[in-house]
Amino acid sequence: MQFSVYQQSHIGARRVNQDRMGYCFTRDALLLVLADGMGGHLHGEVAATIAMQTLSMMFQMQGRPAIRKPERFLEEALTQAHRDIHAYAARHQLPDTPRTTVVACLVQHNCAVWAHCGDSRLYWLRAGQVLARTRDHSHLEYLIDKGQVDPADAPNHPDRNKLYNCLGAHTPPRIELSRQSVLQAGDVLLLCSDGLWSTLPDHEIVRSLAAGTVVQAVPELVAAAVARGGARGDNTTALAISWQGDDGAGAGAGLPNVVSTQMLAADQVSSTIVGAGAELDAALDVDPFDEDAIEKAIAEINRAIEKSSQLLK
Repeated sequence: MQFSVYQQSHIGARRVNQDRMGYCFTRDALLLVLADGMGGHLHGEVAATIAMQTLSMMFQMQGRPAIRKPERFLEEALTQAHRDIHAYAARHQLPDTPRTTVVACLVQHNCAVWAHCGDSRLYWLRAGQVLARTRDHSHLEYLIDKGQVDPADAPNHPDRNKLYNCLGAHTPPRIELSRQSVLQAGDVLLLCSDGLWSTLPDHEIVRSLAAGTVVQAVPELVAAAVARGGARGDNTTALAISWQGDDGAGAGAGLPNVVSTQMLAADQVSSTIVGAGAELDAALDVDPFDEDAIEKAIAEINRAIEKSSQLLK
């Protein structure tokens, strides 16, 4: 496999960044994950971190070198993340369970399949066109589907933050799965939190991703969303890949941050999702993933990507 990748997160005007994102890959499979901790509930950043950890762990256990049943994997992994959030809340005797939205995408054998709960989104783009995007599990999206709200009015609608699905709620999550989609070289997959898509209209997102590489587009989009959000801006996070192909024979030549997995051993896994361990417990008192730490981690990740892209070509 070959793909160009970039990710970035910004705290916006919030006190804590509750967004998390990352990816794991083996020789034949790639997992992309983005979680947005729900600010209306205690420790949303903890729920988002647990979701990332659970999906990463299960991928590393089952994806050597590929996932046997992608749809089942995504459904079971998100369900397990929900259980892990509840277990964490019980272990620490929290008055309520932390909650998070999540979107995850598995790419292997030139096919992508994704799953989501809530309003963290995935866009699948080709040649400046949106081939698919996830449907938000929100009351506003329901009203738009029914023709009762004009999409142009969505950013200021009073129901824009009313979600009916997430991980960590008292009821089990309703996991929405996509069909398997065949990718072509140059296709872009974008995962983003609502801090991005609720601020920037789809046509701006598409135009930016079509005009340049994901390395150029992601920081441009995040910066634009943060600037437009101003003093009321939400956490803003984006993770995007430009797919170059399953065999990748020179397909990514000239692109920045190209990762090639051809030289990985069948049992080798690379991940930007770092284990939390004691840091996760410490998050009850002090958020270990503050803005400076996130920016430092992202910079280190991108340097590692650039280094690995040279070693693995």
